[in-house]
Amino acid sequence: MEREIGKGNAIVAKSFDFALSIVVYSETLEQLRKYVVANQLLKSGTSIGANVWEAQHAESRADFIHKLKIAAKEANETEYWLLLCKHSEHYPDIEDKLEKLLELQKLLSKIISSTKNN
Repeated sequence: MEREIGKGNAIVAKSFDFALSIVVYSETLEQLRKYVVANQLLKSGTSIGANVWEAQHAESRADFIHKLKIAAKEANETEYWLLLCKHSEHYPDIEDKLEKLLELQKLLSKIISSTKNN
């Protein structure tokens, strides 16, 4: 099923899809009784998309850049939590999420950089 959210806007669509995958992964962690990591990952992983979403309605170019920088910081925090899962015993595989996150981080960086230069 193709989502209508973010259609025609790659960063919105990718960050939304990533957030959905984080919700599912966090639910899996909760079933495994890994509540603290599940909660932290859920907060940072869904915050990326929330800040990207908010940036779409920024009041100015500076506001747009600021919101995307917050999304980038949340992406960095999410990377930390995913790496913690990767290197801990008894956690489900997260390689696909790390790949999607790296793609988001590169896209955010490119958008921030190009917006600053225009």
